[in-house]
Amino acid sequence: MTKLSVNINKFATLRNSRGGNNPNLIRVAMDCERFGAEGITVHPRPDERHIRYQDVFDLAEIVKTEFNIEGNPKKGRYLEIVLQVQPTQATLVPDADNALTSNTGWDTIAHESYLKEVIASLKAKGIRTSIFVDPIEKMIEGAAKVGADRIELYTESYAHHYNTPVHTTTFEAYRRCATLAHKLNLGINAGHDLSLENLAFLHQNLPYLAEVSIGHALVCDALYLGLENTIRLYKKQLLATY
Repeated sequence: MTKLSVNINKFATLRNSRGGNNPNLIRVAMDCERFGAEGITVHPRPDERHIRYQDVFDLAEIVKTEFNIEGNPKKGRYLEIVLQVQPTQATLVPDADNALTSNTGWDTIAHESYLKEVIASLKAKGIRTSIFVDPIEKMIEGAAKVGADRIELYTESYAHHYNTPVHTTTFEAYRRCATLAHKLNLGINAGHDLSLENLAFLHQNLPYLAEVSIGHALVCDALYLGLENTIRLYKKQLLATY
């Protein structure tokens, strides 16, 4: 069964835009779990424009499902905090300083030595490691070589080309990478721009998919449909088998 991890960054963005503590991230995370989410994802950035570092510590006290902390271990306090909090999973993402959102995967070949060192330190604390990668087979091979437990396939290209004439060709790269990752004993996660429109196809056709992390589209849908109903609708997309 593919798990749904809800990325709550956008709730923090809304809170920060007005000050105070509304919406309350603790309540949001607890409600997401209560409504059926199997995980909570946060992605703190050095400028703390949405998730603040203190939020990570506060959430670690109450998350009962899987806690996934995304971020660039080269930036800010990410690695320090992850090693202290010891979440279920750390997803390494090569964010640039000026990136509005995640927009590329790791070059696991060029950064092999660094990633090996970081992953070893995380695994020594019992933290499952996942590397954010583009659907490129040599990058999947590199992820296995540096000792990752999982990959997270960057699905922006899939989402952008969904239901277009090049959809089949684009998706084939994801299918090949998932098959290769499984052969290399890597678990497979996916995330970025996944939505109610494109999630079911991904789940039905991408083999061995363990987890999806969804934030922006889910939060937008919740404005119209309500959070509880939205989470149930996303989970419904993950019921079909491939």
